[in-house]
Amino acid sequence: MTVKTQTAPQRRGFLKTASAGAIGAAAAAAPMVSNAQTVNLRFQSTWPAKDIFHEFANDFAKKVNDMAGGRLKIEVLPAGAVVPAFQLLEGVSKGTLDGGHGVLVYHYGKNSALALWGSGPSFGMDSNMLLAWHKYGGGEALLQEVYKSINVDVKSYVYGPMPTQPLGWFKKPIAKSADLKGVKFRTVGIAVDVFTDMGAAVNPLPGGEIVPALDRGLIDGAEFNNATSDRILGFPDVVKNCMLQSFHQSSEQFEIMFNGPKYRELPAELRAIIDHAVEASSAEMSWKMIDRNSKDYIDLKKGGIKFYKTPDAILREQLVAYDKVVAKKSAENALFKKVIESQRAFAERAGSWQNDYSVDMKMAWNHYFRKPAAPAKKA
Repeated sequence: MTVKTQTAPQRRGFLKTASAGAIGAAAAAAPMVSNAQTVNLRFQSTWPAKDIFHEFANDFAKKVNDMAGGRLKIEVLPAGAVVPAFQLLEGVSKGTLDGGHGVLVYHYGKNSALALWGSGPSFGMDSNMLLAWHKYGGGEALLQEVYKSINVDVKSYVYGPMPTQPLGWFKKPIAKSADLKGVKFRTVGIAVDVFTDMGAAVNPLPGGEIVPALDRGLIDGAEFNNATSDRILGFPDVVKNCMLQSFHQSSEQFEIMFNGPKYRELPAELRAIIDHAVEASSAEMSWKMIDRNSKDYIDLKKGGIKFYKTPDAILREQLVAYDKVVAKKSAENALFKKVIESQRAFAERAGSWQNDYSVDMKMAWNHYFRKPAAPAKKA
């Protein structure tokens, strides 16, 4: 048997052909975006252009644009520019928009489980803990499962832990639960069911429509989010009483979403830039909220707005009402039950750790900034 030895030119020809074939196969599998191309993506937020939330959307876009070095450019339009605020999910999934910035509770009508990313007390988890559950406790996979169940194809990033939101703005202070009965009230997500159970007549409205509705008397009270947004949107121009502290949205976050096919077409390095821009934006947003909210809170008080702490009795009644809503929704929706059970298991573990380890920071703040009451004078 004679074995034919391959000559050097033949070997070089074989390697050249093989290499060309491998490159061709790799090119066929890779996204069809060259290094010379600029990918332009049109986003829309669910926020008015003047709101700090729209600013957060632009902050994220700027980080991506800066790091991409001209290869990727995201433009962010305000709410209603292309689709109504509550239709952002459909607009992005169908490709009418390439992406968007909003909150998951705005998708409540598509599947009630989507409101669990920030609507309700989250078993005692704050917004950053709920983000920990999303990233490390199974929440991200569950969100994908929920979106698949409603035939939505988006790449979703949950980010940006929000501070606890006020109970809301009212024409008269709310001293007891009975004061909520019959009040025409704006809220969203599971809070719709909670406040309905507590006797309010609830009307879910997007952010930009709330103050005009208050001004025209279409609603008697409303909650939106924070001191900065509330000031910018004009709440103090039409209502003078704000009730602080509530469980209805004590752990909410933002959502950045991309159209699924558009996202998958991007090269791996651009997707990595987006990954890191989301996490950097999450940190920046939470720091900016502390700075801006604290300044605007002081300005609102100086401007004559009266702030009241929501009575504990109302907070306890919120929890009771929330439990009833959860039981009902869990019986109706298997995915709702699956998400709520996952959150509960994570909260039991993470909350135990946080509550045992965390010191009472209010004690320290009071020590430095709140003077003790003067002793009573003797008769």
